[in-house]
Amino acid sequence: MPILAPSLLSANFAHFQEALTLVHQHQAPWLHFDVMDGQFVPAITFGSQVVASLRDKSETFFDVHLMTNTPERHFAAFAQAGANNITFHIEATHHAHALVQQIHTLGVKAGIALNPATPLSAIVELLPFVDLVLVMSVNPGAGGQSMIPSMLQKVKRLQQMKSHYNYPYHIQIDGGINESTIFAVKNAGIDVVVAGSAFFANPKLDLFLQRLRS
Repeated sequence: MPILAPSLLSANFAHFQEALTLVHQHQAPWLHFDVMDGQFVPAITFGSQVVASLRDKSETFFDVHLMTNTPERHFAAFAQAGANNITFHIEATHHAHALVQQIHTLGVKAGIALNPATPLSAIVELLPFVDLVLVMSVNPGAGGQSMIPSMLQKVKRLQQMKSHYNYPYHIQIDGGINESTIFAVKNAGIDVVVAGSAFFANPKLDLFLQRLRS
């Protein structure tokens, strides 16, 4: 059964405590924080203060996804705030291996993300060193988009390499995951499912959770 990671991006920004309560009620093991800087993507969301404000209210695994330029500027703040994993984008740096090492030095798991137009070849050399690979199944920057089905081929290939080389990383997918797409995502071999609108703004939430966990 894939790990469920609800994305706080789709919650009511005026009621993060209520969002956290919903995460606990539905026993989601992870909470996903989409951090946007207005440069790597047009939108601006929230910073490490939000992670810190929720940390002492939850034992949930806090999964931080940095959609930012110069992501290394933010590692220490999010680690100090209580992040358990920090993921940055391969498109945002020329020194990805060094950044993975930097995150690990902070005592936090390290993930690498890639946009739909970025081939897997861009991250192959990192796979032995990362704890998580995030496949973006929509273009980053906004919630509510439809999943790009061809991204599941990346998931399948990552699962093949993981099995062949005994790599330890989790494979995560983010974008357009709902009750209609979850079966295809599971069949591709996903480990972690990020759910935004499907979790926080879905009248069919029970159906989505049933299909995720069946």
